[in-house]
Amino acid sequence: MDMFMDGGWVAAQSGQVMPVTDPTSGAVIDTVPMGQAADAGRAIASAARAFENWKRVPMAERVRLVKACAQAMRDQAPRIGAALNRELGRPLPGCIAEIASSANLLDIYAEEGLRLYATQALGSAPGERIVVTRDPVGVVVAITPFNYPITLLMFKLGAALIAGCPVVTKPSEDTPLSTLLLAELFHATGLPAGLFNVVTGARELGEALVAHPVPRKIAFTGSVPAGKAIAAAAAGTMKRVTLELGGHSAAIVCADADLDKAAEAITRHGFANSGQFCYRVNRLYVERPVYEALLDRLATRARKLTLAPAGGEGDLGPLVNARIFATSEQQIADARARGARILAGGDRATGPGYDGGCYMPPTLIADATPEMLVMREETFGPVIGIAPVDSPAEGLRLANDSRFGLAGFVFTRDLALGMALCEGFEAGSVWLNDIQRASHHVPFGGMKESGLGREKGRYGVVSYLEYKTLYLSWEPPL
Repeated sequence: MDMFMDGGWVAAQSGQVMPVTDPTSGAVIDTVPMGQAADAGRAIASAARAFENWKRVPMAERVRLVKACAQAMRDQAPRIGAALNRELGRPLPGCIAEIASSANLLDIYAEEGLRLYATQALGSAPGERIVVTRDPVGVVVAITPFNYPITLLMFKLGAALIAGCPVVTKPSEDTPLSTLLLAELFHATGLPAGLFNVVTGARELGEALVAHPVPRKIAFTGSVPAGKAIAAAAAGTMKRVTLELGGHSAAIVCADADLDKAAEAITRHGFANSGQFCYRVNRLYVERPVYEALLDRLATRARKLTLAPAGGEGDLGPLVNARIFATSEQQIADARARGARILAGGDRATGPGYDGGCYMPPTLIADATPEMLVMREETFGPVIGIAPVDSPAEGLRLANDSRFGLAGFVFTRDLALGMALCEGFEAGSVWLNDIQRASHHVPFGGMKESGLGREKGRYGVVSYLEYKTLYLSWEPPL
């Protein structure tokens, strides 16, 4: 499969390609171009040409086209979901669900576009008016990760298009196929050429996109080190940045909590997508009176989750590659060496259907201590560290003792205590007594080293707009 730019398929100028593999077996399923700086320049030039027309398109027409693209995603969810299943390894139902959910976000962005207004000060003198309006920032570079490649792309693409901005996207090397298919689908649906360009490649390509002088914004989801490098490079041309840099999210379970509900929510959320997402429960602080009772409930639920072998079905797929898998192995080994208990999982799954992929069963690490890696560093795998605490206040202190601040979770029947803990969390989103999917209508993003800016809802759209103040004067005829 080639890159998609200016409404068509394009090979890399160098002719080089890189493989895309099936994480369940390691087999090569396709190749994509190994794009470099010249390819970045071609895609950006295409977007810049498209911008001149798109920024003048009336909002109602932008909304119509974006909503048509959303419906096309729903119609083609099985096809694009199947491609995502092959390149990511997540069970097929979850991949199809990601496409449908992403289409819903497109619709929400479209609706937010209809609610954008300019403002006019009422105190102007006769023959004078001051109008505050907003212009699209310009060409946007979106760099997206492997774990939810379509959802995290829509965070950026949907908002940018409604705001009037074209996008050049670089998907993860692990999961480029679904993004390429989506670009083709949007173009076939009627999105003008050059508004959604997809270039594929590795670090050199990403650096060229960020350093190029034409784009005015970089939207990135990924690791903290990569985000810091992007922010530093973007400063050279004063580009805007939106950075969602992952998390090491903590949950606090108080002694009065509904333990069955807490265990169900934590297991469902902590191990979804084999732990490969940013705001999952990574570490858990539990009041001592209910510590062992909660451990039992968590272990029972974790052991019931099944792994889907190559060609088979199950609850969880493999980790996407050996590099991601290594973090889980390292954290488990570190915890064992420091005396932790492994309540479930802990060892790589092997045997027929598993040997070709990086499979780790859901793993619970009990009696974790603050110096253990699992309690200090993001795992991005199906591993949860659990520690006892003597009070909710101690739990909150340990939860906040982190350079990350993406999400937090609290379980207690005491509403006043729950609200105090939620308000005390240093995190961009906090859940109380359950863990629902993050809403598309409200801002999503993190504090501290978990990133800069917010995505989704109207908050996402306005981050692709620049304020402009117009001072108007005329001679009053009356």
